[in-house]
Amino acid sequence: MLAMALHRLGSIEANQQPLVETELPDPVPRQGEVVVRVSACGVCHTDLDIIEGRTPPPVLPVVLGHQIVGRVERLGDGVTAPTIGSRVGVAWINTACGSCAWCLRGLENLCPWFSATGRDSPGGYAPRLAVRADFTHPIAERLSDVLAAPLLCAGAIGYRSLTLTGIRNGDSLGLAGSGASGHLVLKLVRKRFPDTAVYVFARREAERQFALSLGASWAGDVGVAPPRPLRAIIDTTPVWRPLVEALAALEPGGRLVVNAIRKEDHDRDALLGLDWTRHLWMEKEIKSVANVTRRDVREFLALAAELELEPEVERFALGDVNRALVELKQGSIRGAKVVVMNP
Repeated sequence: MLAMALHRLGSIEANQQPLVETELPDPVPRQGEVVVRVSACGVCHTDLDIIEGRTPPPVLPVVLGHQIVGRVERLGDGVTAPTIGSRVGVAWINTACGSCAWCLRGLENLCPWFSATGRDSPGGYAPRLAVRADFTHPIAERLSDVLAAPLLCAGAIGYRSLTLTGIRNGDSLGLAGSGASGHLVLKLVRKRFPDTAVYVFARREAERQFALSLGASWAGDVGVAPPRPLRAIIDTTPVWRPLVEALAALEPGGRLVVNAIRKEDHDRDALLGLDWTRHLWMEKEIKSVANVTRRDVREFLALAAELELEPEVERFALGDVNRALVELKQGSIRGAKVVVMNP
């Protein structure tokens, strides 16, 4: 099969064709696995983190892509569900041990043996992939393949982030960044917490206008003070400055939830500007988000179907995935980018 594979690490600026068309053998399911024929795969900022070496794969080459929708094509020994022909999703969480202290507490996202789709095992920028059957997720028929793909990571990690804020209806919420995850959180909040005002911080005017069009109460540049202190803020950006500025915008006892696998290094000096009184005093909290659990993915998929939550998407053919990645790196984002196998 022809897949788009990563053969070497490096910056997107230096190599704007990081993924190379590569002939690979069709996957064969091992015991407990299924083979999924891919129909759509969302493009995620974590792909950039893998390509540029912030969260490197254990071996190269590797097929990236971890927001995968497709249908089960083959069953390995011992698999009774899902069945052949079932439509399923595959998310960032590829495996966890199931027996450590974190897994037994329902925190498989913290498992020391956590492995990720599209980094530690082959992902969805390919016609097929093999995956453990118990790490696939059923998808409601009302969700199309293309619209379901971003829900598997951008949506699920946004859902986990929102849960970790602890906000209630009527609390104020800030979003730093309005990309795939941020815009889905905004849509979700508008439906679940109708009395919650959402304040969006984004560098570009187009991003701010996009957020306002989705129902944000206010949108301003990073570093601009919102009209009121905020109960919680979710930072979905890949850089440090929005994190620091978000701390200054919290109310006493407020919580900043950082939704990022990695932060880029180029603006790390922003941390030198941390001021105890302005940024951290008054019992403000910082909480990071680490991966997702299967429960996060399945709960959010069910919630998205119930609320008829649909991401804004841009479609790309598999051969154009490098263009999608370059645009993502350059900040050309309006919702989510999705690779479609048969556009």
